[in-house]
Amino acid sequence: MKRRSSLASLALVGLCAVLGVAFPAGCEEKSAPADPAKPAAPTDKPADTPSGKPIRVALVPKGTTHEFWKSIHAGGVKAAKESGNVELTFRGPEREDDREQQVSLVQNLVSSKYDAIVLAPLDDKALVGPVKDAAAAGIPVVIVDSGLQAEAGKDFVSFVATDNYKGGQLAAQRMVKSLGGDAAKGRVLMLRYQEGSASTAQREQGFADEIAKAKGITFIDPKRYAGATRATAQEAAENLLASNADLQGVYCPNESSTFGMLLALRSRGLAGKVNFVGFDSSEGLVQAMTAGEIDGLVVQNPMRMGYLGVKTALDHLRGVKAEKSIDTGCALVTKENMGTPDMQELLAPDFKKYLGE
Repeated sequence: MKRRSSLASLALVGLCAVLGVAFPAGCEEKSAPADPAKPAAPTDKPADTPSGKPIRVALVPKGTTHEFWKSIHAGGVKAAKESGNVELTFRGPEREDDREQQVSLVQNLVSSKYDAIVLAPLDDKALVGPVKDAAAAGIPVVIVDSGLQAEAGKDFVSFVATDNYKGGQLAAQRMVKSLGGDAAKGRVLMLRYQEGSASTAQREQGFADEIAKAKGITFIDPKRYAGATRATAQEAAENLLASNADLQGVYCPNESSTFGMLLALRSRGLAGKVNFVGFDSSEGLVQAMTAGEIDGLVVQNPMRMGYLGVKTALDHLRGVKAEKSIDTGCALVTKENMGTPDMQELLAPDFKKYLGE
C-alpha cells in the first residue's frame, strides 16, 4: 500500500516511538510519542564496524504486504543499525494464512545457522516444533506480535507484543461509549480474524468479556472468521450482515478484517449508520474515520515491536537477560483525538528513513 495522501499527517498504521523512551504498559486512550528518530540508512546490511563477521538475524513476519509488517521491519532495521555489525534478513510468507511456508522458512533459517530469529508466528501450534528445533540448535528465538504454545525463557527467549486482551477491552469500552455509555443498548456483532492466530484471539476474548459487562447490549459472536485478506473478510462480513439485521455495532480485530467489514457496510448502505470499532490502521481506515464511518481504531505500536524484538535478540546474544514478556503498548484513536500530536505520531510515521521507500 502506498503511503502519501492528503491525509498523510493522519494516515497509516501506528508506528510508535522507540528511541529508548519508556512506554506505558498495556493499552491506553493516548500514547506519548518519543523524541524524533534519527534517519537510518535505507539498508539492512551490517554497519561498517571492525568487529569482524556480522551477526545474522532473521526477522520473520506473518506476511509482507500489510503496513503493519513494514512497521515491524522498520523497527528491526533501526535496532540493527543502532547495534552495528548486524545483517538483518526480513523474510515472510506471501499470504498470512500460509502456515506451511512460514514453517519451511524457519526450518531453512535453522539449517542456514542464523545467529538469532525474531518470529511472528502465524499459528500458535504449528510453529512450536520449528522454534524448539531452533533452540536445540543453539539459535535463540524472540517471539513478536502473536503468542506461541511454548515456554518463554525455555523454548524461546521472550515474547514482545501488544497486550492484545487489553486492546480488545479498550475496543469494547469505545463501543459502549459510542452506544450511550451506562445507558448503552443494542445488538453488537463481532467478526473474528483467523483460527490459530493467538494475537487476534486475545483481542476477540478481551472484547467479548468487556462488552458482556454492558447489560443492555446483546453480543453476537457467530464464530465466523474473516480470513487473511480484505477480500475474504468482505465476503465473510457480507454474509454476517445479511443474516444479522438491526445491528447497532460491529467489531473486527485486525486491519484486513476491519477493512473488509468497512467495504461490506458500504455495500449495504450501513457505513456511518452502525457503530464500528476496529483494530490496527491504514490510510483507508483513517479516511473512513474522518468520514464518520468508523468510531474508533485500537492502534498498536509495530515499530516498537520490531525494534524491541531485534534488540532483545541481540542483547541475548551478548549475555543480557531478557524479560519473558515485554508489552509494547497500544492506543485508541478516534475522530476526536486523531489530530493530536500523540496520535499523529502513531498514524503518520516516515518509512523512508528506515526502509528507503
